Amino acid sequence: MPSNSSPMQTFPLVFHASPDQTIAWRDGAPVSVREFLADVRTLADALPEGGHVFNVCTDRYRFTVSLCATLVAGKTSLLPSTHTPEMVRALASFAPDAFCLHDNDDCAIDLPRFRYPESAASRGDDEAAVPHIDGARVAAYVFTSGSTGVPVPHRKTWGFLVKNVRAAAARLGLLGVARATLIGTVPPQHMYGFESTVLLALLGGLAFSNRQPFYPVDIRAELDAVPEPRVLVSSPIHLRALFANEDALPRASLVLSATAPLSEKLALDAETRLDAPLMEIYGSTETGQIATRRTARTAAWELFPDIALTPRADDANDSGGQTMWASGGHVEVPVPMGDALELIDDTHFLLHGRKADLINIAGKRTSLAYLNHQLNAVPGVVDGVFYMPDEIRDGADSEPVRRLMALVVAPELAAADLQRALRERIDAAFMPRPLLFVDALPRNATGKLPREVLTQLIEQERTRRAALRFTVPPEHPALAGHFPARPIVPGVVLLDHALDAIGSALGQRLDACRIESAKFLSPAEPGEPLDIAFETAASGAIRFTIRAGARAVASGALAAPSTSTDMHAS
Repeated sequence: MPSNSSPMQTFPLVFHASPDQTIAWRDGAPVSVREFLADVRTLADALPEGGHVFNVCTDRYRFTVSLCATLVAGKTSLLPSTHTPEMVRALASFAPDAFCLHDNDDCAIDLPRFRYPESAASRGDDEAAVPHIDGARVAAYVFTSGSTGVPVPHRKTWGFLVKNVRAAAARLGLLGVARATLIGTVPPQHMYGFESTVLLALLGGLAFSNRQPFYPVDIRAELDAVPEPRVLVSSPIHLRALFANEDALPRASLVLSATAPLSEKLALDAETRLDAPLMEIYGSTETGQIATRRTARTAAWELFPDIALTPRADDANDSGGQTMWASGGHVEVPVPMGDALELIDDTHFLLHGRKADLINIAGKRTSLAYLNHQLNAVPGVVDGVFYMPDEIRDGADSEPVRRLMALVVAPELAAADLQRALRERIDAAFMPRPLLFVDALPRNATGKLPREVLTQLIEQERTRRAALRFTVPPEHPALAGHFPARPIVPGVVLLDHALDAIGSALGQRLDACRIESAKFLSPAEPGEPLDIAFETAASGAIRFTIRAGARAVASGALAAPSTSTDMHAS
């Protein structure tokens, strides 16, 4: 080797002090480092050909053994955020030699498949040598959805992961805390779960539980199943569900939260109910974890040592906007952050939400994160989310119209009461129209709501609740003489159909209802399919729109019927 070459830097696969130390709990039974390494060696020897491994094991112990066996065998893990057929096709295109490593008899992923072997390694093997991995080795590719929806791979070297997770362990006070066990409600394939339930155990010398409890009763049972000290690695959606009743909870020594902003109240509840400090983690797929805060005590985030945030002017436009770039420490190259961040000093900052979540309506600005916080803070709301649909136009020459919508799970709350509570919390410009009540929100395993899934749910709800179709036939008597050269449907006929359809949907007669306003935006032709969509305000007043495809034909408002006391939101 030439004298000017630097020696290869390697890092151990695990950082535990003794081969007899507990590294995992499998269904309540301890597993030593010695046994774990034997399982890793056995699986590494059994893996098939192929340099890339799509690890979908649901059992956290099997996932972790598979991750380490992949490293020892000189292969690379693929860790996408979803397992949809489209994502699998993208993985196959990115890594044609990829195979799927799974632990489920019903696995149907369209890749060559290899099932995690049921037989355990020989427990009589006394060899406990810890493998060392080259820090420059690409241990995994983590995928995010790019701006075009095409998955974008982000390479993670073993050195990056070691430096990142060791820095996190030091910040959280977990380095050298022997026997602490991590209990995760989030999956190991997600970046947060990968770092905080798997790598934090391997690289911080801790233990982890193989289970992934989801429901409150399961989380309580898992906290009881492992000895103290216990670290609960969770998310706001799981914590809210856990604290929904007053049942006593086993004590934790630390609670971690990420994936979505955490409210101060929920953080206080967590610290009280679990008798432990709660630390919120900030980072991104590209940077890894770079900051924490104790949310019950402060809104400010504190950067990890050697990490810096630097503002740069946005290149995309001349609006004077800025983007914060993270650099230093384990961040190998400067990375632009997708959040609106406000520097307090060199080591502290405030988070104002995703830059893509910032909205401007009628000259007033806010963020979806703020609106979601206010919605979920209303007593009686179990879950809720605001949604900004794509721009629509009410006419060919009109300005784009964007109206906020919201979906809410609140089985014991009346629509009028929720709307009154929201008016006290948010500006009238941001009141959702419509406000849709649903049985549940389609959150994924980390508590997030992918936009495409939310969009699909909204379309289903709007179609089911408030979309009605009618056609005025060419032989309709009202068309005679209206107009001979080019017949169009008279406005009074459109209003008549709207009143009849909305009344039928609500189970009420609206023929005596007062029409407060009506606008005719474009002509409707005989035989043209027309859709009526409507929403009911807390007062009982009704707004409606008639469309021909994407074109707005008419809109209007009906006053609340004076004799109706039982009208409810559609």
